Amino acid sequence: MLFAVDVGNTNITVGLFDGKKLIKTFRITTGTARTSDEYGVYFVDWLRVRDIHVSEIDAVIIASVVPKVMHSLTSGIIKYLNIQPIIVAPGIKTGINIAIPEPKTLGADRLVDAVAAYELYGGPVIVVDFGTATTHDLVLEGGVFHSGATSPGIRLAAAALWSGTAKLPEIEIKRPDTILAKDTVSSMQAGVFYGYVGQTEYIIRRIKEESGLDNIKVVATGGLGKLISENTDCIDYYDADLTLKGLQLIYEKQ
Repeated sequence: MLFAVDVGNTNITVGLFDGKKLIKTFRITTGTARTSDEYGVYFVDWLRVRDIHVSEIDAVIIASVVPKVMHSLTSGIIKYLNIQPIIVAPGIKTGINIAIPEPKTLGADRLVDAVAAYELYGGPVIVVDFGTATTHDLVLEGGVFHSGATSPGIRLAAAALWSGTAKLPEIEIKRPDTILAKDTVSSMQAGVFYGYVGQTEYIIRRIKEESGLDNIKVVATGGLGKLISENTDCIDYYDADLTLKGLQLIYEKQ
């Protein structure tokens, strides 16, 4: 079995693959102060409650955008799973040609998403990841990573709204009944939700215009991606497990 680990700024998402099939997932918060033993115990306990023995894990692959956790995380995997993990880093085989001036600056999460979107849905494709940051990346025919746009994630933007003001409360991020809001909470929800839908639609439209690619698929993933994708026609597919699937595809190439 393959143990795939996606280390994001907010959460660490783990997927367990039996061959190509994703059979289990779980998440923990990305704690930069955790020790290798804490990570190891988390993983072993998670496997145990699902009746999976450590010996059934054949390989581990990690994509991370949080360098501070990597020493403890990889040490915990080596100590408790007895496996040297594969790290998604410059030089690893992905099948993607990174056609930007400084390829090494491309985040591992964006590269993994590009692999999954291109191989599972075909190119050209725009990959939108609604994470702590929201990324809109263009992958051309032939698996060429061409360009991307990055903006604050919807939760990050919403948190800035209530933390940077004296009287605005923390709110649940959801679609309000109407944009014609008449109270503080629903007005904030309307502004955050419809503002983000509008941003998503505009960026996708602009990418299509400037690239000259009208007939292009759009694949979304990430925490609030489902909420946004259900409320716009500009997203063709929502795949909650896109990053984990990309890790499995990259593992196969090694």
